[in-house]
Amino acid sequence: MLAHGEDSRHQFKRDFTNADALASELAALANSRGGRLLIGINDAGHAVGLSAADIQRLNQLLSNAASQHVKPPLSPTSQNLQTAVGLVMVVEVPEGLNKPYMDLQGRVWVKNGADKRHVNAREEMQRMFQQSGLLQADQAPVPNAVADDIDERAFTRYFERRYGQSVEQTGLPMLRLMENIDLAQHGVPNLAGLLLFGKHPQRRLHVCLIAAVCFPGNKLSDSRYLDSENIEGSLEEQYQRGMAFIKRNLHHVQGDQSVNSLGLLEVPEEAFVELLVNALVHRDFFISATVRLFIFADRVEIISPGHLPDSLTPEQIRAGLSNRRNKVLAEHASHILPYRGLGTGIPRALDAWPRIDLIDERETNQFRAVVWREVAQEVTGEIPTAQPESQPESQPESQPESMAESMAHRVLRILQAGALSKAEISSQLGQKEISGQLNKVIRELLARGAIAYTLPDKPNSRMQKYWLTAEGKLLLVEQKIKEPKP
Repeated sequence: MLAHGEDSRHQFKRDFTNADALASELAALANSRGGRLLIGINDAGHAVGLSAADIQRLNQLLSNAASQHVKPPLSPTSQNLQTAVGLVMVVEVPEGLNKPYMDLQGRVWVKNGADKRHVNAREEMQRMFQQSGLLQADQAPVPNAVADDIDERAFTRYFERRYGQSVEQTGLPMLRLMENIDLAQHGVPNLAGLLLFGKHPQRRLHVCLIAAVCFPGNKLSDSRYLDSENIEGSLEEQYQRGMAFIKRNLHHVQGDQSVNSLGLLEVPEEAFVELLVNALVHRDFFISATVRLFIFADRVEIISPGHLPDSLTPEQIRAGLSNRRNKVLAEHASHILPYRGLGTGIPRALDAWPRIDLIDERETNQFRAVVWREVAQEVTGEIPTAQPESQPESQPESQPESMAESMAHRVLRILQAGALSKAEISSQLGQKEISGQLNKVIRELLARGAIAYTLPDKPNSRMQKYWLTAEGKLLLVEQKIKEPKP
C-alpha cells in the first residue's frame, strides 16, 4: 500500500489529535467507496511508527469520532501492524449504506483523488440520498406537470393489459390510479409516469432523450457525421427509434440468406436490446445529461449518465447480478419494453455477441457499453490496420520491433483472447521470466487506460490479471502505441 502511494481509497496520516479532523476523513471515505486510513505514515509515504500509548489514545479518539462526530455514526475497524520503526494503525472504513455522512458542522465530505472536498452541489447531494434509498429520482413529482401531459389512451391500454380491467371499471380518475401504482404523487405525474406515458415528456424533462450520431471513422472528435438524431418521445418510442437508428447505420450481411433478402445485421440485434434498455431505465436522472448513442466504423457506444449504483461492478453484471437504481420505472418498464430486470439480459447479450466491453467510469460519472463491430472496410474507403487473426500470438524477444509490433502492441494483442496474469503474458511473449521492460510496459498501459486490473482493489494480489479495455482495443486498431523509455 505504501509503495502505491495515496489515492481515493488510501489515506496516510502521521497522527491525529483532533476528533473533528479524524471524523472528516472517516466521513469522506464512507461517502465515497470506502477505503483505509493508515496512521503512523508521513506525507512521503514512510512509516514513522506509533507507540503503544499512541495506539491506546488513537483507539479512544477513533471510537469517539466515529460515534459522536459523524452523523449517522460509523463502525470502522482497525488493525495494528508492527514495523521496524513502531506500530502502524490501519483503519478500515466500508462504503456507507446511509449516505450522506456529515461532520458535527453538517458538512458533507467526499474523496477527491487522494484528497477530500466539501459537497455543495444539489445534484451530488441528491445522488447520495438516492444511494441510501431516501430519495428516488423516478418517484419525484415533475415540476409544472399536469394531467394533460399524460397520454390517456396510452395509459388506459397499459392499465387494461396489466391489471385486467378498464379504467372506467375502477371508478377512479386517471391521476388517482397513477398515484396508486406509484406513477404520480399528490396529483402530479412523477418522472416515471411522465417518461412512460407522457405525450411529449421532453417539454418537462429536457435531457431525457437519446443523442445519436453516426461517424464515418473511429474518433469522437471527427467533425463529420453520416447520421444524427435527437431521439425524443416516451421511453418506448425512444427505445424503438434508438434501435432503428442502430439498424439503419450498421451493415447487413447476406450469410445464408437469399440474394433478395435484406440480410442479417452484422452484430445480432439481441446484443443491443438489453444495453439500450438499461441505458434508458437505469440512468441517473440526477445528472443533467442525455443518453448518448455513438456509432463508429469499428464500434457502437451506448453511454448512460451515472456510474453503476452502490458497489456493483461490470464483472458482477456480466455474471448476472443486478441492482435497479430506478425501481418504479424498471418495474413498469418490464411490462412495456423487452426488459425483465432479472439480471439475465447482459449475459444474453454477451452470448449473442461476446465482443462487448462494459466500462464503469466513476471519475466521469457515466457507464459505457462498447459493442465492437467486425473490422471491415470503412465507408471512407480506408482499411483499418488491425492485425490478422492468423498472425502468431508471440515473437521471440530477439526479433526487431517496429512501432506496430512494439512490446506494448504485442501485449494488447495477446490480451484480445482474454484476461491474463503478468506471468502468462510473459510466457506468450516468449520470455523465460518477467522482464523489467514488460513491467514498464504494463505500468504505461495501465496509466493510459489501455488495460485494467481484474482485481482493482488488490493490485499486488497473486491472483491479479489484466484485461483489454475499449481504449486498448482502439489503440490496437489505430496502432498509436509507443514504448516507454527504459
